Amino acid sequence: MVEHELAVLPMNMAGMIRQKQHDYYFLRLKAVAGDLTATQMACIALVAERYGRGAVHLSTRQGIEIHHVHHDNLESARRVLEVAGIQMGASGNTVRVIVACPGEATCKWGVMDTKKIAKELDRRFFNQEAPSKFKMAVTGCANNCTKANENDIGIRGAIEPAWVSVSCCDCQLCLQLCPVKAIERKESGSNGTRAFSYTIDRDRCINCSICTQHCSGEAWEVARQGYTLFIGGTMGKIPRFATVLKHMIQSEEELYDLIQKALTCHRKHGKKKERFGHTIDRIGIEAVRAEILGTT
Repeated sequence: MVEHELAVLPMNMAGMIRQKQHDYYFLRLKAVAGDLTATQMACIALVAERYGRGAVHLSTRQGIEIHHVHHDNLESARRVLEVAGIQMGASGNTVRVIVACPGEATCKWGVMDTKKIAKELDRRFFNQEAPSKFKMAVTGCANNCTKANENDIGIRGAIEPAWVSVSCCDCQLCLQLCPVKAIERKESGSNGTRAFSYTIDRDRCINCSICTQHCSGEAWEVARQGYTLFIGGTMGKIPRFATVLKHMIQSEEELYDLIQKALTCHRKHGKKKERFGHTIDRIGIEAVRAEILGTT
């Protein structure tokens, strides 16, 4: 749905978006990382019954929308939601609500605390102005459930594996399981002796943790753990997969610093309504990478 903002709406009514039906709006609610309490859900149901048509819409970005709210009831509905700690979501040319998967809290594949990162991103960046809508997603592993590479900023949990020769039984299971065939087995020896070794192609590796999780002898261990940062992803009319800015970031502060620099870069170079990825394509990924990473 195309978003329309009326100039007559007060500033605290961001997230209230006009429908095509005259004088009716839908309320876009904020649910960082898709999390709401049972009490908040009950409040949302109450507001939908009282001020809408008794139904809610689950958005594609882990949010809830209450449709068919009359203009005269917008402020009353907002106040009821506010009592339960429910804030309005974002709309227009701003940083939108942060989406995230469950991460290491409940998912066996998760290699990072996605909820912690999402909450900090929300605290630092939510509703900040940008040349266009600006979306962020956090995903706990290479399964990429929240589609990090389809967002202006995507953060993916990452591990860097290392082979421990003394623990390896040479079962070769890792060769079969590696989804990108980044592991290679080498054999050497002479005069009746045989030796083997396993190496990994760092450029091909997607830092997914499959080898470290499935190795029964623990011959693959986690050498480093952190985040892969993507920039410039978007779907919409002109889709663009995000570009990897940095494969392995170990410091949270470095992560937030690079995201701030990426948003600043978009503000500096982006045209009105131009998504970050299209700005990158217009001025060149190498120039953008150099500006954000400080390598100029």
